[in-house]
Formats: sequence, C-alpha cells, structure tokens
Amino acid sequence: VDSSLGFEKDKRSMFSVFIQPRHPVLKKRDDFEDVLEERRRSSDLRYALRCYTPTLYKGLVPCKASMLKSIVLQSDHLQYVIKQVSSESGDSAECVAEEASLILDEMAHRLQLSTIRFFAFTLSKAFKRLFRSVCVNEEGIQRLQQAVQEHPVVLLPSHRSYMDFLMMSYLLYMCDLPLPVIAAGMDFMSMKFVGEMLRMSGAFFIRRSFGGDKLYWAVFSEYVKTMLRNGYAPVEFFLEGTRSRTCKSLTPKMGLLNIVMEPFFKGELFDVNLVPVSISYERILEESLYARELLGVPKPKESTSGLLKARRVLSEDYGSMHVYFGHPVSLRSLAEGKINRSQYNLLPRYIPQKPRVDTHEFLNDAAFRLVRIQEENMVLKPWVLIATLLLQNPDGLELSFLTEQTDWLRHLALAFGAFLDWPNHEACSEVVSCSLALHRHLLSVSAGHVQLNVTDAPQDETTPEEAVFHRAVVVLSCASYRNQILHVFLRPALLAVAMQSANSNRKDDVYNCFNFLRNMFSNEFILCPGDSVQDFEEACYLLMKRGVLQVLEHEIVMSASGHSTLAFLCSVLDPFLQGYQVTPYTQCANVHYSAKFWGSCCEALSSDLQKNALAALLRLKAVRKVKV
Repeated sequence: VDSSLGFEKDKRSMFSVFIQPRHPVLKKRDDFEDVLEERRRSSDLRYALRCYTPTLYKGLVPCKASMLKSIVLQSDHLQYVIKQVSSESGDSAECVAEEASLILDEMAHRLQLSTIRFFAFTLSKAFKRLFRSVCVNEEGIQRLQQAVQEHPVVLLPSHRSYMDFLMMSYLLYMCDLPLPVIAAGMDFMSMKFVGEMLRMSGAFFIRRSFGGDKLYWAVFSEYVKTMLRNGYAPVEFFLEGTRSRTCKSLTPKMGLLNIVMEPFFKGELFDVNLVPVSISYERILEESLYARELLGVPKPKESTSGLLKARRVLSEDYGSMHVYFGHPVSLRSLAEGKINRSQYNLLPRYIPQKPRVDTHEFLNDAAFRLVRIQEENMVLKPWVLIATLLLQNPDGLELSFLTEQTDWLRHLALAFGAFLDWPNHEACSEVVSCSLALHRHLLSVSAGHVQLNVTDAPQDETTPEEAVFHRAVVVLSCASYRNQILHVFLRPALLAVAMQSANSNRKDDVYNCFNFLRNMFSNEFILCPGDSVQDFEEACYLLMKRGVLQVLEHEIVMSASGHSTLAFLCSVLDPFLQGYQVTPYTQCANVHYSAKFWGSCCEALSSDLQKNALAALLRLKAVRKVKV
C-alpha cells in the first residue's frame, strides 16, 4: 500500500479526535415498553375494532384511492412525459395515457380501515405466539407523533424479515398514528388474496427493475411524490431495497430516496422528516431459509399456499423483538450548505431533471448516514456475542469458559457503544444458558462442552458435498447473528488488522493499511464515503480507551495488555479476508477445492460475500473480467 491515499493532508485533523473524541457510548438510549403485554391481558377483537383517530399532517382528511389516481394522472409532470413518450413512440397521447392509467391501477394501494382491523386482530394472535415480547421505544413514538403533524414523513425501517412491514403498520395502528403507504415488490402480487389484502392495508407494488421504461418511472415517481406533497400518509420503504440475507446492513439504494427528496429540492415542500427505524430479532424467522439462499438454493416463490405451509412457525419460540424509532432527520437541515436548490428554478418543476453531481453525492452520503443510524440503534441480544465466539472456535468451548468469554465480550461491546439488551440482575451463566436454549437447533451441548451443530448431518447424507452443505447452513445461520454486531467492532477490527499488516508501527503506514482495507470492504460493510479519517480516529480512540494501544507522536503501539483484544478483533474479520482471498479462484475453471477445504471456510461459500469480493477486487483492479 503506498502513501498516496491522502494521509499527510489529513494528519492534522486525524488526531484532533484525542482532543474532542466522538464518543459512541455517551448516546442516550430510550426506554422500551413491551406492546404485547397489554395484548395478552385484553381482547384482541376489542382492540382491532377500537376507535382509531390518528393525528394527520395539517389536519388533512385521508385521500381516497380514486382521487389520488386522478391527481397523479392529471399532474403536469405525467402529462409532460405522456406527450414525450407519444412523440418518441408514435402512439397517440390517448393510448399512452391509457397505459399510464393501467400502470397506476397495477401499482396503487387501496388502503381500507376494515382490512387494517382484520390484520390488527390476526397479527395480535400471531405475534403473541411467535414472540415473548415486542419492545418499542416510547419516546420514539412520541417524536413520530409530533413529526407527522409538522411535515410529511418518510419511514425508513431496516429490513431483515418479512415481519418488518407487518410490524410497522401494526405498531402505527396501535399508537394511533397515520398508517403508512409501503413500497412492496411485485412478488407479492402473485399471492392470491394475500396480495390484495396487502394492497388494502397500504402496500403499493413496484417492479424490481424499470429498465429504460420512461413512462413507468414517471407514473411511479409522480405517485410517490403526490402522496408525499399532500401529506396523505407517511411513505415507507426500505433503504436497503431488499431483505438482508446475511443480517448485515446492505448498501443503500438511491432511487426512492431521490424521489422523496425531490419535492424539497424543487421548493414544493418546506421540509421532509426522514425517520430511520431499527428492527431487531432475537431469533430470525427466515434464518435457515436465508442460509440456503446464500448457498445457491433458489428463493421460494411467494405464494398463498407457501404462507399456509409456513404456519408451523407459530409453534416455535422466536424470543423477543425490538423496534427503535430513531430521531426524525430534517431533510432541510441535512441539505443545508450541501445542495444549491436554485438550480431547480431554471426549468419548470414538471420537467424531469437528472440529479447533478452534487445532488448525487448528497443522496449517497445521506443514504449511508441513515443506514448507519439504523445500525447504531439496533438492539443486540446476548446470543450475538455467543455466536461470535462459537464461530471463532469451531471445535467448541467449555460452557464455563464460554460464559467467561461472553462476559468479557459484553464489556468490550458496551465500551465500543453497542446497544446491548442484557437482562438486569441475572448471572451471566443464566443469560448464556437461556440464549443457548433458544438457539439449541444450531448447537450441541454435551458434558459441559458447547459446539456448533456442524457434525450432526442427516442420516441420508452420504457424500462429502452434502456434509459440507449441512455444515455451511449451520455456520451461515450462526453468522447471521454475528453479523448483527459487526458494525460495533468493525472500525477497531480494521485498525487491528492494519496494525498486523503494516510494514511498521508508524501512524501513516498503519493509516494507509487501514484505508486500503476500508476501501476493499466498502461493498461489504456500511462505511460512509469520505469518512476514512473519522473512522480511523474513532478506532484509535476506542482502543486507546480500552488500554489496548498507545498513540505516540509518530507511532501506534500495542500495549502489554492489548494482545487478546487485538487477536479477537482480527478474528472478527478473518472470514471476510479468507473469503476475499478464495473468491477469485472459485471463478477459474481450472481451480477446484476439495469438500474438506470448503468445510473449513464455509462463509466463503456465501453468494453475498462472493459478489462483494468480486466487486471490490474489480474496483481495485486486482482482477479483470475476461469474455470466454
């Protein structure tokens, strides 16, 4: 790694952190309330049929679906695009307008309170069977109640399960908040009855890809902007675009974010409140399904019959669930000094404009920071610590030592700013035992020895490949929990590996290695563009605070007591470093690895890791594509 990565020019700002450090631990956490507690004591039917009187933006009356459709079709923007498409295609404007109307019919929600009441009743029954508790931060709800009255609101939940959007609507109904309109994929449309039920509960359906379909994009964007401009309902979508099969945050998608920001850029709205929501699960419903998808097993098609078959999950225990509504982020404040909105005055508002370079950079930066807020507010359970330790020790650990290490890791995670839900007044041994019991399908406990259940393959599996597949399912399932805490350890771990890899202890050498690793893993983790120096400062500060290293005038030196912490942090990134080393060779026709080899590095079999590794290596020009 050479020194051309910008260390020298940033040296002055880099170590200012030790004067005014960014302290992730000082963040105040809201209190939680279990919303299922009341549901267990009272009638679900009475709850579903209760008086529902949400406070709306500027006291507006909710708009009927037919009226909303009329507003969209008659908008100047859509009329302009219809004429443009008509001119380009040679079709009459009436034909193009009819096509736009059909697109809107396919897309639009038809929110009905009766359907919401049905879901309120059925979901109450389901949630009480699935979860021990569903905990929501009360202050977050209060902030949201205030935000929806002031400006149009965009809800941005994290996405780890199909449960996410159901739970969001359920909670908003429960708290007398306006029900959101939710961007959903067309996949759900194939589900008989269920697809229409979702439409009547606020879902609007969009294609996964628009290609170059100018008319579809115009209808879609105008539909979303009309709902936002008029404040009829909060708009909800997932910044990550899809469920994260690895339970790591995914690189955010910009399309919908650009659409909801555009009315502000063009001066049609004074402000927009962006509300990041962090949803975390003690045990994920799709856990095993995700692992199989990452190993190449096709995703089951969404269908009503599949949903009915999946009802057996109601007999399982999925522990607790936490929903944290973050502080509303004012788009106006976010854009101040970064976006020159006067550029949008040069053309009439209804004429489409491609985002300028500064707008695109702002969108990218805002999206990453919003996902970072989601990460920081993610509530972590003790199992994520245990899973991390078990993955680093494939031969297993004695229960007493595992308990001791979990307690050590708990204190390290808290020192690094983790939002950890650790039971009060319970011995660590009891907490560990409860977590092991909830996830007993992933591990075996024998004679006080705890190990991932990687050897207990089904009897009919005879080939080495089948045994590796079984092992990989368990490892990737466990990794999905370890991944939930990676954002806490990521920056110190990058620094630990950089210290191990650098040619010397000099600050600039260590920083250059850190920056290289950060760049390489920018597809893998949420690392905000342009924050390399800040991330390095944070990593140095956290490790200094723990007494792991010392930052001298020109050197970074490991302290005598820091070896175990640095070794742990290096191990956190080992599966990814190993995967990035192996992945290029897996694409070569003349390179083959044995089942025994893959059994020792199961995480490298993940399609998500392979995709990210290839993208990074192509970007770094370490590999190149060749047409065969």
